[in-house]
Amino acid sequence: MRQSRNVALLVLLLVGVAACQSATVSRQQIVLPEGDAAAGEQAFVALECTACHTIAGKELPDAEEVGPVTITLGGKTSRTKSYSELVTSVINPSHKLARNPFKQQIADNGESVMPVFNDIMTVTQLIDIVTFLESQYEIVERPRYRYPVYTY
Repeated sequence: MRQSRNVALLVLLLVGVAACQSATVSRQQIVLPEGDAAAGEQAFVALECTACHTIAGKELPDAEEVGPVTITLGGKTSRTKSYSELVTSVINPSHKLARNPFKQQIADNGESVMPVFNDIMTVTQLIDIVTFLESQYEIVERPRYRYPVYTY
């Protein structure tokens, strides 16, 4: 009960911050305490996030049941997800649905098929999972092409 209340308070805080911001401001930030990546990995497995998510380059135990999609998180990228984007993805999975080239079902009636864990996970688990996920991305610089300058 207390865990659900903590998550509910966090969600209300986020909604309040968003309501105070202009709709055109895309740099909304939340600041949570520092998390523990190892505890986040354990929570990621315990909450059976591995039913639908894999982590690039990391072997994690399989969930008891396999979900309707497989989405890989982490790995090499030219742009990593921000802390607030990761928090939002966990507490509001329908906020921004991932593009899915494999045509797996990622949404049902416009809502994500990802269960909402707000009444299940603790705020500490949320913070730790986000810290774990953040640590799984590696920023790589993409090669740039120099276009020739043509003069006419």
